[in-house]
Amino acid sequence: MKTIQAAKFKAQCLALLDEVAQTHEALTITKHGRPVAKLVPFDSEKDNPDAQLKHLATFVGDILSPIDDEWEATKE
Repeated sequence: MKTIQAAKFKAQCLALLDEVAQTHEALTITKHGRPVAKLVPFDSEKDNPDAQLKHLATFVGDILSPIDDEWEATKE
């Protein structure tokens, strides 16, 4: 994993964003020699909540038509 100082990251931010997107390799940003942030490539499957839940539910029958049975809510 590549490491870069925060000041250099600030100066080269846009180029580094392109590099991370292209290489899919994370970048650690340091301040005074200590890691403070990590720039990681965006993973559309992993970072999309809809994609994570895609195969967890199954619809059976017609979910759009109104229910035929009448029911009444009662207050007890």
